[in-house]
Amino acid sequence: MQAFRNAAKPLMVVVAITFFAWLVLDLSGITGGTGLLTQTSVGEVNGRSIDARTYQNIVQQSIDARQRQTPGNMGLEDYQQVRDEVWDQIVQSNVLNAEYQRRGITVSDDEVVQAIRNSPLPEFQSVPEFQTDSQFDLGKYQRWLTSSVAQQYLPSLEAQYREELQRAKLLRVVTSDIYLSDAALWEHYRDQNEMVKIGLTAIVPRNAVPDSSVQVTDAEVAAYYKAHRNEFERPRTAYLSFVALPRLTTSADTAAVRARADSARQEIIAGAPFADVARRESADSASAAKGGDLGEWTKGSMDPAFDSAAFALPLRTVSRPVVSQFGFHLIEITSRKGNKAKGRHILFPIEVTGAHRDQLDAQADSLEQLGAERSDPAALDTVARVLKLPVARASPVQQGSKVQLGQLVVPDAAVWAFEAKPGATSPVIEASWAYYVFRLDSLQPAGVPPLNQIRSAVAKTARDDKKWKAARDLAKTYSKRLEGGTSMAEAATAMKLPYREFGPFSRINPPLTNPIVVGAAFGLKKGERSGILDTKDGIYVVQALERVQADSAKFVKELDQYRAQAINAAKQERVRNYMMALRKAAKIVDNREKVLQTGTPQQPPPAGV
Repeated sequence: MQAFRNAAKPLMVVVAITFFAWLVLDLSGITGGTGLLTQTSVGEVNGRSIDARTYQNIVQQSIDARQRQTPGNMGLEDYQQVRDEVWDQIVQSNVLNAEYQRRGITVSDDEVVQAIRNSPLPEFQSVPEFQTDSQFDLGKYQRWLTSSVAQQYLPSLEAQYREELQRAKLLRVVTSDIYLSDAALWEHYRDQNEMVKIGLTAIVPRNAVPDSSVQVTDAEVAAYYKAHRNEFERPRTAYLSFVALPRLTTSADTAAVRARADSARQEIIAGAPFADVARRESADSASAAKGGDLGEWTKGSMDPAFDSAAFALPLRTVSRPVVSQFGFHLIEITSRKGNKAKGRHILFPIEVTGAHRDQLDAQADSLEQLGAERSDPAALDTVARVLKLPVARASPVQQGSKVQLGQLVVPDAAVWAFEAKPGATSPVIEASWAYYVFRLDSLQPAGVPPLNQIRSAVAKTARDDKKWKAARDLAKTYSKRLEGGTSMAEAATAMKLPYREFGPFSRINPPLTNPIVVGAAFGLKKGERSGILDTKDGIYVVQALERVQADSAKFVKELDQYRAQAINAAKQERVRNYMMALRKAAKIVDNREKVLQTGTPQQPPPAGV
């Protein structure tokens, strides 16, 4: 193993991927060692402490890696996602390590060496230095392994291979007993290939029984609340007010961007290389890096306005600015054949600019200086008055959800709300359409709210309960009509109930989501009708109109191939269930919110520091 540590050169694209595994497994005491850092714990997994500084270090490394891969600002929700992903991976690593120890599953150094030599990671296989005639060359890769540098990176690579080998051994043990008999395979095959067509009458209470026909008194609401309190339990809920500073573009912004695109076109016509202008000006970073090159595309795969212009433009001619949903484009088509074209473009997005931008920047500064990150609730009213913006109320936000204003979902606001104190105002939260500052008016703890706070919701639920009783009476009347010889369609029409026909369909691909209805459909012979199916989402009556049995001769002919596919699928399902069961059985204590100030994200240092 030491030979490998002394026999490689750096390959940063792989290091970024493998570094996390090394941190989790080897950096500190989270896998059973004593650790290098403070023992302040952010939680436990099966009694094993998770070191706080180690956790923070891994989070920071993950944030750095994400920002290298996707440059741009990360919001509070992004930081929260990284923290949760790191926690989940640490928990899973600890749970698996405990299972390895319980089952005595180990991996030798020789096994790791052979795996590194003969089973290169996919990331290695795409490195140009390891290619011959555009194909991965194992010989080049193995010669690279005998070179003389990069020993600093091999520990992380070894850790990843060791973890993957251990996991593979564990999963082989877990799935080794999977066997599917011919009878089980036939049942599965039948489920895929047996077909049925049905007629269905649905009596869905919310549709079949109008609100006007059901009255609910205050006394009934109170009684229902008392008898069904558990149904109204709520998670922590935040109540927010906010001001919004719109940042939508105007006709002046559009004109300014159009003028910029015209200027760039004139520069190209005057002799400037298209590629140089694209690299400097284009907002489409992927194509800009290639001088604006879009490669080849098929007609219809681009924005309609862009496509229309591209397929009408003379070859090797720079278009006038073409407007699409993304902004203005300068387009040059280099070749075109049939419904395919090759070309390049320069994108100028329509955005706030010029005097409008200066004005908006000044307002945003005032928004931040006067209203953001204050402990005084009046700060929001002050900034609203200064900027002449209305103070509005957001809908109640439950923990784990997002702030939604009409059709707009505002990033980060919900994460901030559950880390703030009532009366506080948020930082300026930036969305593409507006700048926001929120105020946390109150936080309601998890539990059952008082009746006076949720009376309308309780009344609706009590009314729905009465609707169900009325719907069951309708179903009985409908059933009596059928027993009297009336067809399902005729009885449904007479009672103004919906009747539809579905299929043919199989058990595994039904057009209906209700399993009771689907199961009943396949339990009926052609022409047979079910009784009343009273399910949680409605009341149904089903009739089998057609039946097509699965082809047993074809099944026998394809049995071996079908067995291999079915066993592979069964193994995957077993692995998923096994991993979920391990996680569920683990004793996990998550103290991150108590120990860490997660409201202040761990941000990477500025570039070059």
